[in-house]
Amino acid sequence: MNGGATPAAGVTVRVPAKVNVQLAVGPARPDGFHDLANVFLAVSLYDEVTATPADTLTVTCEGPDADRVPLDRTNLAARAAELLAARHGLSPDVHLHIRKAIPVAGGMAGGSADGAAALLACDALWGLDSPRETLLEICAELGSDVPFSLVGGAALGVGRGERLTGLSVAGPFHWVFAVADGGLSTPAVYAEFDRLTPDAAPPAASPALLDALSTGDTTALAATLVNDLQPAAVSLRPSLAATLRAGLDAGALAALVSGSGPTTAFLVKDPDAATAVAAALRASGTCRTTHTATSPAPGATLL
Repeated sequence: MNGGATPAAGVTVRVPAKVNVQLAVGPARPDGFHDLANVFLAVSLYDEVTATPADTLTVTCEGPDADRVPLDRTNLAARAAELLAARHGLSPDVHLHIRKAIPVAGGMAGGSADGAAALLACDALWGLDSPRETLLEICAELGSDVPFSLVGGAALGVGRGERLTGLSVAGPFHWVFAVADGGLSTPAVYAEFDRLTPDAAPPAASPALLDALSTGDTTALAATLVNDLQPAAVSLRPSLAATLRAGLDAGALAALVSGSGPTTAFLVKDPDAATAVAAALRASGTCRTTHTATSPAPGATLL
């Protein structure tokens, strides 16, 4: 879909993946969620969602692992359309077509990204012109990572990650992402975190990490990357340890599991290093495929 498309013909929204450069996790709350200090950074790996008029709500999908994407009302894109329509007394009669590039169930918020993209696309298709605050409220209802998918850039998420404060970020930062076979269940990773970390401390953002983002200092950022869910993800998928080691051995400045995994993220110094680390990871046999990307990246954007 190009910029000359009309809403009657369909609306396409591009939305980025995310990497958690800091994911500090507190103890489980009574509601089952965990308090987080979650520093999101959007990266230039995108899904696209196209909304077109239809007689009923339908979802289709293409791209890597598209067969693993639910096409029923559990899909966050479908839920986004339903919630937006309900707010305005409409019937959610729309066809949502998802073009995947973000790894499925990979800890990079691909499903959340599709929810944010569908929300923005339906809002434009239906001519609603909803205030940003309304869209963010619906995003928070959809899931903890969805608000950041809408806004992009860099942000600190607190609460369960849905309450965002935008952060100053320079960059560019260069990344390699290694995609594992299969996915990891986010609830299972959090349950394993609870088992491994019975005395989790209240989470707080790292001042050194926030300073590294604002100054664009790759070396300083590498020294401060941290994901409290990484031990749990590696416990459930021990093969991730070999992937992390392979990337570091190939020259990555830092390595971590992205979110709840199993995608692993490698911070590198420049585009040439990204190419070299990606090739070494593919040759290592410890991952299925790789992607290179830069950050920061814009949030959900109408095309």
